Amino acid sequence: MSFEIADRWFERKRIDDDITVIWEPHIDPLGRCNIWHIRGSETDLLVDTGMGVAELKPAIEDLFGHGVIAFATHTHFDHVGSLHEFEHRMVGRHEAEVMEDADNRFSLFREDMDPELVECIEQSGYKISECLIDALPRPGYDARAYKVEPAKATRIVDEGDEVSIGNRRFEVMELPGHSPGSIGLWEAETGTLFSGDAAYDDGPLLDMLPESDIAVYCKTMERLMALPVTVVHAGHGPSFDRDRLREMCHDYLETHAAGGAP
Repeated sequence: MSFEIADRWFERKRIDDDITVIWEPHIDPLGRCNIWHIRGSETDLLVDTGMGVAELKPAIEDLFGHGVIAFATHTHFDHVGSLHEFEHRMVGRHEAEVMEDADNRFSLFREDMDPELVECIEQSGYKISECLIDALPRPGYDARAYKVEPAKATRIVDEGDEVSIGNRRFEVMELPGHSPGSIGLWEAETGTLFSGDAAYDDGPLLDMLPESDIAVYCKTMERLMALPVTVVHAGHGPSFDRDRLREMCHDYLETHAAGGAP
């Protein structure tokens, strides 16, 4: 395959005074993770870090008002590719060891991926492109050399832990099912949830990976349905409100209660 060189690798959109979403437009939608920057009065927070095809930190340093903490909702390649670039790294307890080794089951090229993994993803309703990028981040970039760099957590977090950035305080929520250690950030004062891949409005919920657990995912859906959410900032796709979250959870539970396919 031949690729053009991208003019720029990252795009961004300001959501409000504190929150900016960053994404990688040249990544296939399957791996195009939302990277959330939250400005705090004492430090900033970065929820997920994208695929790591291009360096993230230099591209968004102008957003940082202070230091920055990088928070991983889970350790799939599309969410932690640039985690190693940041000095302060929060990872959930149940996937911290995975991050130390790095999950490199994925290649940028479909033909190099584990066939079982490809089958699981496509059975969930997704089509994996021949290549997960449609441009190169810089001249000379070797797309076949892509890998996720290991990144040891500087803070391991558990259910109920507080993540404070000064004027804003978030509670860690364990939201397993998509992956064993998926976590999110809940700000009760504003009803804001950063859900990672536990809930997103951008295609079927991916629950057929080898490490996924549908029964556990159903419990997460029950928990999310009861949460007094105002807005969900998800791992992929657009943000959405409580009504959409409840609809999503209800549909998921109905499907699996009936024994239907995802």
